[in-house]
Amino acid sequence: MQVQEVQEIRTLARKSVGALAACALISILCVVIPMYVIRPFRPQGTRELALALGVRHVGPWLSGLCAVIALAVFVWSWKKISQVSLRIAMVALCVVAIVGACLTQVNIFEKMFHPYDAPVFGSVDAVRVDPDDKVLAVMIAGQARAYPIRTMGYHHIVNDTVGGIPIAVTYCTLCHTGLVWNRMLDGRLLRFRLAGINNGNALMRDEETSSIWQQSTGEAIFGPLKGKHLDLVHSDELTFALWRKEKPQGQVLKPNERYVSEYDPKDWEKHVETTRTVVDTSKSGIGPHQLILGVTVAGKNKAYPIEPILATRVIQDSVAELPVLVVVGPDGASIRVFEAKLDGERTQLTFTKGEGEKLMLDAETGSTWNFQGCAIEGELTGQCLKEIDSHKDYWFDWMNHHPETAVFRG
Repeated sequence: MQVQEVQEIRTLARKSVGALAACALISILCVVIPMYVIRPFRPQGTRELALALGVRHVGPWLSGLCAVIALAVFVWSWKKISQVSLRIAMVALCVVAIVGACLTQVNIFEKMFHPYDAPVFGSVDAVRVDPDDKVLAVMIAGQARAYPIRTMGYHHIVNDTVGGIPIAVTYCTLCHTGLVWNRMLDGRLLRFRLAGINNGNALMRDEETSSIWQQSTGEAIFGPLKGKHLDLVHSDELTFALWRKEKPQGQVLKPNERYVSEYDPKDWEKHVETTRTVVDTSKSGIGPHQLILGVTVAGKNKAYPIEPILATRVIQDSVAELPVLVVVGPDGASIRVFEAKLDGERTQLTFTKGEGEKLMLDAETGSTWNFQGCAIEGELTGQCLKEIDSHKDYWFDWMNHHPETAVFRG
């Protein structure tokens, strides 16, 4: 073999291995960067999150192209390179490029928490739920449904249609946040999947545009729909026993039998409260896992620590100059918030240890009120207060997404 021919083979080998190494590296980076940045118990900065989401967005295409190039280089140069060590290196690099391309197609979060793509419901008597277990309750156009939180905490997202309205029922156990969003946006129906985590709060991805949405706010933070907001659908977090009493004809989400063994235990909150948080709350003087009830009125936010709510049972307050009433249900655990106004006038209600549904007393008229915010006895019988959206959240998550929030300290 002539010297020139040997040099040409060496040059070919060097270029082939170099090309394969580049393809393998790019393919692996398309997997590693999103996995490293978008993972639990790690702070995500705005820029690095955008980079990770961008890499994951183009990853399947970019790594797929790298795999095709690597395979073409491998086939073209295989017969021309006879050195065993180089051939072994070429095989390894080609395999890495192909494996990386395959891994970019996998949603690791849905491997950890399998989706519930075809939710099944049953009657209140057909689905077994502990009486004191919490459910996310939705009532739309006369149709009532309950989504047990221990089921939701595993699946995170259930795409459903209630009363003709397409909704995404969502729950993030790391931040204790259950919210329901309308899946119609600008006339387009969206379907959501779990996409990762951002500073302790779940991320969602819509299948139609691959935009990424923050679960706590319903805002698209990446992709074609960036800056858009989903419409909030009213929901209540109630004990199953209370919801069942209110809606005896309602439907309950059945557990997915394939994954029920992986659902959170009954004391899941105690375990979550020991996990690491990545949002610094030290300056607020409130612990990161302090459970609060968040209320937003006219763009103004206020956080109500759960413990004083449960101890007081009825709190009269105001948010954005709107008088509000925070009320604990007859089960001593469920909470609702109402506008404390009737016919435009502020009304004062106090807790009463009445029997049955009699929770509150209107001292001015002597009327008694129930947990639905309706007067059931007295002069104002039949009148009802307007319920206000509220949801539970750990302080670190509420503070992170509502930095200008006020805190109830009464």
